[in-house]
Amino acid sequence: MSKPKKVVLAYSGGLDTSIILKWLQKEYGCEVVTFTADLGQGEELESARKKAELMGIKDDHIFIEDLREEFVRDFVFPMFRANAVYEGIYLLGTSIARPLISKRLVEIARETGADAISHGATGKGNDQVRFELAAYALEPEIKVIAPWREWDLTSRTKLIEWAEAHQVPVPKDKRGEAPFSVDANLLHTSSEGKVLEDPAEAAPDYVYQRTVAPEDAPDTPEHIEITFEKGDATAINGKAMSPATILTELNEYGRKHGIGRIDLVEGRYVGMKSRGIYETPGGTILLEAHRGIESITLDRGAAHLKDQLMPQYAELIYNGYWFSPEREMLQAAIDTSQTNVNGTVRLKLYKGSVSVVGRWSEADSLYSEQHVTFEDDRGAYDQKDAAGFIRINALRLRLLAARDKRLSGLPETPDGDLPRFD
Repeated sequence: MSKPKKVVLAYSGGLDTSIILKWLQKEYGCEVVTFTADLGQGEELESARKKAELMGIKDDHIFIEDLREEFVRDFVFPMFRANAVYEGIYLLGTSIARPLISKRLVEIARETGADAISHGATGKGNDQVRFELAAYALEPEIKVIAPWREWDLTSRTKLIEWAEAHQVPVPKDKRGEAPFSVDANLLHTSSEGKVLEDPAEAAPDYVYQRTVAPEDAPDTPEHIEITFEKGDATAINGKAMSPATILTELNEYGRKHGIGRIDLVEGRYVGMKSRGIYETPGGTILLEAHRGIESITLDRGAAHLKDQLMPQYAELIYNGYWFSPEREMLQAAIDTSQTNVNGTVRLKLYKGSVSVVGRWSEADSLYSEQHVTFEDDRGAYDQKDAAGFIRINALRLRLLAARDKRLSGLPETPDGDLPRFD
């Protein structure tokens, strides 16, 4: 790969990406543009501007953007329409943030005339795949620089020594080994590595950052109502809110009641297994609510087909294929299914659990009390019809049984319309 002239770096302002910034300048002699995204990670991001300026980055080459609304509206909500869960438990909080970051990296590269982008993902993880697949899908000729796959700074000690040798400020709290690494956005936090690497050992309490321990949550349940339009949440307790505001509010409910903690050993796309502690308080509530409203507004056939498609859809997101034609095809089918997913769900939040306790939809409900009642149904359903339904659906089973009797030497018993094997 020829040396890049200008690189857009996904820059957090932390020690690792500050070292990468300086390394790009030293290794390639190129201009660096920094991009810092506010995805709701809960950190003050203006400090990233000051750090970039201290390292010689021009003001018009520093991009700090609040992407919370776009993140929830265009990435999180479409994913939740699918009820996407990876390996039965993971709500894809890190995975879904990567395509948006890559999208902006590529767009800023176009705006600034940069010919390359760079990220701080390691060569062992999934994020390198997600960042780069998304970037190539949007800009096939873009150069991607992944320093962790190129340099020999393979330990914390080497990183700090290099930083000190090249005038990169090293905060005092970064000089020791970090107990674990953290990634955060508005949807979740993930913690991995170090004290969490032995899956046989329980995670220390201090790992959890977004939720109280369920046993410390309030002793009294709390009830909330979430309203949906076309499969997306639009209001909480009757109050209309923007997508990011809704997720922020649900996060607070989940934090208070200790909802959304998981301890997962997952199969990474690169082949190894890893152990992570994830907290997705608002997302866990949202998923339960969405399935609740679908239960009365989505036809059985459509619902069951969605459930069959969901694992493939979730795996595409986990593996980094958000901008692939197959994900877009699945999304089109999922979005079509959501046309009549409108109504309100009431949920009970209590000590780490969230459960649906009520759901209604005035215009779009498929639930008919008249048909299912054990009382007088006023002629809505003729129970005698079930006999023919069962007999027709049993025909193939009866034919199989008759054949098996014949092959086993047992006498066949003629029975009405059941064919004999002569």
